[in-house]
Amino acid sequence: MTHRHRYTTGATTMSAGDPGAESRVLRISDTMTTVDLGMPGLAAPGDPGPLGAPLPGDRPHAPGLIDRFGRTATDLRVSLTDRCNLRCTYCMPAEGLPTLPRDAVMTRAEIVRLVGIATRDLGVRQVRFTGGEPLLRGDLVEIVRDVAALENRPEISLTTNAVGLDHRARDLRAAGLDRVNISLDTLDPDTYARMARRPFLARTLAGIDAAAREFDVVKINAVLVRGLNLDHAADLLSWCLERGFELRFIEQMPLDADHAWDRSAMVTAAEVRAQLGERFDLAPDEEPRDGAPAERFTVSGHGGGPRLGRVGIIASVTEPFCADCRRTRLTAEGAVRACLFAHTESDLLGPLRAGANDATLADLWRTAMWGKWAGHDMAAAGFVQPSRTMSAIGG
Repeated sequence: MTHRHRYTTGATTMSAGDPGAESRVLRISDTMTTVDLGMPGLAAPGDPGPLGAPLPGDRPHAPGLIDRFGRTATDLRVSLTDRCNLRCTYCMPAEGLPTLPRDAVMTRAEIVRLVGIATRDLGVRQVRFTGGEPLLRGDLVEIVRDVAALENRPEISLTTNAVGLDHRARDLRAAGLDRVNISLDTLDPDTYARMARRPFLARTLAGIDAAAREFDVVKINAVLVRGLNLDHAADLLSWCLERGFELRFIEQMPLDADHAWDRSAMVTAAEVRAQLGERFDLAPDEEPRDGAPAERFTVSGHGGGPRLGRVGIIASVTEPFCADCRRTRLTAEGAVRACLFAHTESDLLGPLRAGANDATLADLWRTAMWGKWAGHDMAAAGFVQPSRTMSAIGG
C-alpha cells in the first residue's frame, strides 16, 4: 500500500501549509486535476528507520538500483567538480568554499567507467553532468564523447550556468550531448549581479544563444527569492516562451552554505503559480510526469488564447515527489548519494582505485541505493540540513 499526500489544482489552488491558498484564484483550468505526491509507504515488512542504513542481508539479488520502497533509479546525476565561477546567494557564501584537491576528484577515465557500469549493469538510462559548474572541467567534451560511445548509450544532458558555453556548445553537441539545462534567475543585470555575486548576465545570455543554435531542447532553471526576483517570474516565462525554451521554477531548498534557508520565507510553488496566473492561463500538462521532478503546465494567454508552450515547477519542499524519485547521484569524489538530502554517502572511488572489479562496484552501488530513505522529511520538526551544499553535491 502506498500512502501519499494529495494535491489538487483547479480554478482554486490549494497547498498544504498555505492558509491563504483557498482564496487565491489561478487561471489554471476549469478541470480538476489530482496529482499524487509525497511519501511512499513500505513495499515490504520491516521499517529501516529514518536513516535507512544499508542492510545488505535483506537486499534482494536484482540487477537494477532498487530500494525498499519499490522505487528504481534510472536517472544518474554526476558531479564533475565542486568548483563554480558564480557565488549564488542560495548556494554559496560570497567568499566561496574550499575546493577539493585535484587527486580527490574523479578522473575522466574513472567517470566513464562508473557511468558505464551504471548503464550496462544497473539500468541507468539518463545521465546528467552537473557541478559545481561542469564547464570548468577542461576535459568535459572528452567525457561527453566517451559516454556517448558506450555500448548502452544513455541520454546525456548538462546542467550549467552557461558562462563560457558560447565557446563550447558546438563541440559538446558534436561530442554527443543531447540537451542542456541552464540556470537563469532573472533578466535584469543588477538583480543577476546581486543574486550571483558576479556581473555575468551578458555571458550567460551568450551561452544560452549558443545553446539555442546547437540543441533542440534547452531548458531554463530559475530559483525565485523573496525580495529579489519574485516579481520577475512572468517576464522570465514570457522571454522563454518567445524563444521556445521550457522554463522550470525550482523551490529554494535547504542546501545553502550559510544555512540561512528559512521555510517560512521561501517562495512556494503555490506563489509561483499565483504570480504566473496574473498574466497567463495554466493548465496541467496531459503528458505523464513519469518520474520527472517538475510538474508541467501548458501555457496560454489570458482568455483562452493559443497555446504558447510549457512551464514546469519543481516543488521539492512544499509538494514533494519522493514517492516516484528515480535519481541516483555521484559526487565529484565518486561517492553515491541515494538522496539529495542524505547525510551519508557510499564510496565507490576508493574501491575502484584499490582494484575492485566492475561487478563489485555495481554491487556496492546497489547496496547504497537499497538503503535510500523513504523521503527527505523536510516537514518534520527534527529535519537536519545536510552539511554538503548544492555546489558540492550536484543537482
